[in-house]
Amino acid sequence: MKPRPSIRLFAALYPFGAGAAGVNLFFASLLGGWIGLPHLTPWQAAAWGLFLGLPATWVFGCHIVRLMQRADGT
Repeated sequence: MKPRPSIRLFAALYPFGAGAAGVNLFFASLLGGWIGLPHLTPWQAAAWGLFLGLPATWVFGCHIVRLMQRADGT
C-alpha cells in the first residue's frame, strides 16, 4: 500500500511547500534573466508557488509518512 499523508499533515506542510516553490521560482527567474528569459515579479512567483506547492507538498508528505512507518517498524 502506498503511503498517503493525512489532510492534517498536508495542511501543516503546505505553507512551507508553497513558500519554497515560490522562492525557488523567483530566484530561478532571476538566473534565467542572464540568458534572456523574462523575470517574474515576486507576486507572480508567489502565485505560481501556491499552485506548484500542491504536488510538491503531496510528494513530501508521502515521504514523511514513509519515514514514520519505517521508524515504527511497520
